[in-house]
Amino acid sequence: MPRKNNKIYLDYAATTPVDGEVLKAMMPYFNEKFGNASSIHSFGQEAMTAIDQAREKIARYFNCDFTEIIFTGSATESNNLVIKGFKFQKKHIITTKIEHESILEPLKELEKMGHKVTYLPVDKEGLIKISNLEKAIKDTTILISIIYANNEIGTIQPIKEIGKLLEKINKKRKENNLARIYFHTDAVQALNYLECRPDWLKVDLLTFSGHKIYGPKGIGGLYVRKNTPLSPIISGGGQEFGLRSGTENISSIIGLAKAVELALENKEKNYKKIFDLRNQLLKDIIKDNKIAVKINGLRNDCLPNILNIRFPGINNETLIIALDQAGVAISAGSACSSRALAASHVLTAIGLTPKQVKESIRISIGKNTTKQEIKKAIRIINKYEKLLI
Repeated sequence: MPRKNNKIYLDYAATTPVDGEVLKAMMPYFNEKFGNASSIHSFGQEAMTAIDQAREKIARYFNCDFTEIIFTGSATESNNLVIKGFKFQKKHIITTKIEHESILEPLKELEKMGHKVTYLPVDKEGLIKISNLEKAIKDTTILISIIYANNEIGTIQPIKEIGKLLEKINKKRKENNLARIYFHTDAVQALNYLECRPDWLKVDLLTFSGHKIYGPKGIGGLYVRKNTPLSPIISGGGQEFGLRSGTENISSIIGLAKAVELALENKEKNYKKIFDLRNQLLKDIIKDNKIAVKINGLRNDCLPNILNIRFPGINNETLIIALDQAGVAISAGSACSSRALAASHVLTAIGLTPKQVKESIRISIGKNTTKQEIKKAIRIINKYEKLLI
């Protein structure tokens, strides 16, 4: 969908514009088909049918059961439901130091309540060691939550390999009368580009979101494998199979389902196009810069759309403001914490100093990005980088 101005948007990891096909699918549910899905009359039944069809569509693409797809208000809510929804005493949870804030913050709350959390370290490229995870498992471990693809540096964790390991561990735990360990992954950034079928990944819970895949904001999803002992954190009318009460956001549910459909249909085509643009951007920035540009994370074997780089000696906030005034929108990292004063916990976890963190920017490309925009962005970035040295 073309923009009506000359500004170049390179912050797709923060949010994406709603796809035209998604918007078209949503429109009737704002004023023509506006019934409450809980109502028993025809208006309500029409709304419930639409929700059922959307749920079935997502379940088909995830190759899972209809009842295993839960709609929420956001990926943040989905992650909170996972972390807070397991009602066990003496809970031990394993996660990483580079999770999204919607995992880390509720875990801090649980720690204050006496639960134990292990935060796995990552290497300089943002990867965990599976051996460290295996060593961290205790008899009281009930949940492991590991982000599939990081939102700041694009690092992809070995989720399937971890899932295979947990299958073996859970088999032994069953023989020893120990509680099963449930496995969750935050796949919000991954859905556009990576294989996300839960059975293929061997996960019990998987978080996804609308506005990262060219769908609407204010809608999230959670895959919950059958017989996973999750309890609701929002009580009320018992919608979403009792896991998430509240009148359903029908138009956004329809939009989410359409966005999932388009993401999976166009995955290979979008991956190649975006990865090529990212590599061209990186190549030309490095070539035209007098200073040694540093890459945070992996150069390859990562998400194709995210490029996190460091310009030694240049303050990222100054550069971001200058670029915005010149018509190029980038970021310093996660939009959820960009207004906070603290340094990025992700960049800190991979070993950057506070000064190096403040020299780092995130450029993220989307399916609407053109070669012409990339060429223009390179010229502007290199121009202002030289002025700010």
